[in-house]
Amino acid sequence: MKVLVSDNLGEVGIRMLEAEQGIDVDVKTGLDPEALNEIIGDYDALIIRSATKVTEDLLKHARRLKVVGRAGIGLDNVDIPAATKRGVVVMNTPDGNVITTAEHAIAMMMALARNVPQGTASLRAGRWDKKKLQGREICGKTLGVVGFGKIGSIVADRARGLQFRVLVYDPHVNPERIEKAGFETVTLDELYQRSDFITIHVPKLKDTAGMVDKTAFDQMKDGVMLVNCARGGIVNEADLYDAMVAGKVAGAALDVFEAEPPEGNPLLKLDRLICTPHLGASTREAQTNVAVAVAKQIMEYLKTGTVVNAVNVPSVTGELLARLRPFLELGDRIGCLLPQLLQGALKEVAIEYTGDFQGLDLSPVSTAILKGLLTPTVKDDVNSVNAPILAKERGIKVSETASAESDEFLNLVTVRAITTLMECTLAGTIYGKQDSRIVRINNFRLEMIPLGHMAIIHNQDKPGAIGSIGTTLGNHNINIARMQVGQEEEGNHNIIFLNTDTIIPEVVLEELRALPLVKSVTPLEFEECRG
Repeated sequence: MKVLVSDNLGEVGIRMLEAEQGIDVDVKTGLDPEALNEIIGDYDALIIRSATKVTEDLLKHARRLKVVGRAGIGLDNVDIPAATKRGVVVMNTPDGNVITTAEHAIAMMMALARNVPQGTASLRAGRWDKKKLQGREICGKTLGVVGFGKIGSIVADRARGLQFRVLVYDPHVNPERIEKAGFETVTLDELYQRSDFITIHVPKLKDTAGMVDKTAFDQMKDGVMLVNCARGGIVNEADLYDAMVAGKVAGAALDVFEAEPPEGNPLLKLDRLICTPHLGASTREAQTNVAVAVAKQIMEYLKTGTVVNAVNVPSVTGELLARLRPFLELGDRIGCLLPQLLQGALKEVAIEYTGDFQGLDLSPVSTAILKGLLTPTVKDDVNSVNAPILAKERGIKVSETASAESDEFLNLVTVRAITTLMECTLAGTIYGKQDSRIVRINNFRLEMIPLGHMAIIHNQDKPGAIGSIGTTLGNHNINIARMQVGQEEEGNHNIIFLNTDTIIPEVVLEELRALPLVKSVTPLEFEECRG
């Protein structure tokens, strides 16, 4: 079996691959997309860092490719849905550079407060700008930490040791967990208003892209200092430039940019900006850790089928995977759907298995459910190994029960999710040998195929309701591929699930919501949650 290493990888990882019997490894870094397309068809595995772009086009040329291994956490450069469709396992190494990245954020904060880079440049230019470069103490100041995942929680802990007052905002972490760790949980607006320093530690998602913008800067203290060692594009760079020129932001430290390298970026002309070329994970220790981890994971998968730290396939042995696959798919679909129906921070997940599951160990199915639940908020940091750990770290109580008795179905998976604002229950089963079906949402009984673009519509059970919905969609040339109707137990409402060939635009959703017999309309996506 052949492995291609297309980005710089720690030498220890390459030596491990070379020493493994049955594995041939080639190291070819710096290839342009065309050159990579020409050779990728000869390889069973690809090891990358951040430079190689694993696009849908590349995957079309990768006839033999079974697995992509990322030496590090971030998978912005991998088209995960395209890889999943082609049966390519995508793995990362989520634990190798967590401390390194957190320490870099602290280092940037200290350098920012004391003008260390500016002082160095001043001396090298033959100046003695002692008065001009007066800094500020951090002891007793208030630090706002946006995001309390693995890196954010470490930064908060280190900052406490530096005598910061630490505020934390993370709507996806149980506030009790944050407070138990000794920090104050606040709203995002309150964090902006009270913080002297702000550090960003959230993944780049639809909800976080550009979240630190003019509206955010307007709420912040005059003279605030901002640190971003997370992902480029979370901070609106044009708005940051304006805020720094106006003096609202006294200084900023950036390790990441929307475009990297940031050629021509006007922020680079500002004296009060300090920056590094995406060095958060760049230490000798971290690079050794991720090189060893990715080499081990690739070898185990190629030789035994064992999946470790995958973001699109649960981590199980090859033999068990074949038997579990239908239930893993069902768990993934349930886990994908639930977050789209929930509001508030997740507090509790109760998973119940009833019926005949052929004596299988169902813990990977529970992990698949948790991964689906956490992916919309944690994104590329969550995988089938760390999903239970991440749930625990966020203060989410997870319970599992099993019973051989099942009145309605041969087997049934029921998941009850409780948040700070609501409760929602989903149940699913397998039809035939491998077809997933959602058969219950709260008090509604139905038979839903969980695929593609969908919308869930609550409507009054009266003549004309379904017709008005179909007419509205037809007026906008949106084709209904499948429609399923369920009825509320002991009620006068229906629940309608629509599969459409295309995404329903927001303007059409609003038109549907305005129909007299429609109570609510919620769009659902099953493609995005795979990656």
